[in-house]
Amino acid sequence: MHTNEHIDYKAQRLGYYKVLVGLLLLTTVTFIQPHMFLENYTFVTQISIGAIKAWLILMYYMHMKGEKLIGWTVVFSVSLVVVFFAIVIADAGSFQYKNDSHITSQPHIEVNYHHEASQHDASHATTHEK
Repeated sequence: MHTNEHIDYKAQRLGYYKVLVGLLLLTTVTFIQPHMFLENYTFVTQISIGAIKAWLILMYYMHMKGEKLIGWTVVFSVSLVVVFFAIVIADAGSFQYKNDSHITSQPHIEVNYHHEASQHDASHATTHEK
C-alpha cells in the first residue's frame, strides 16, 4: 500500500454497516425459518445460511476480499473436512457395536407406578393403625 493513496474511511465504514445489517437479517431468518417456511428442509437451509454468514465474515471482517492464495487455502481446507465427514457418515451405518454402545443404545428403564403406589398406601395405612 502506498502512503500517498487516499482511503475513504466513511465508505469503508458504510460497507461494514451493510454487512452487519445483512448478518443480523440472516440471523433473524435463521430463527424464524423452521417455523415459517421450508419446514421440510430445515437442515439444508440452516447450513446454507450459516455458510453465507461465514463467507460474509471471512470476506469483509477478516479482510480476505482481495486475497487469492488464502482463498484457495480455505477452499482446500473446507473440502478436506467435507471429505472426512462424508467418510465418517458413510461408515457410521456399519458401526459393529451399535447395540452394545452406551451412546447409541436406548436406556432400558422399567417403572411400575401402580406397584409403588400400592406399597406406599399399605405402609401409610399401617402407620395410622398403630
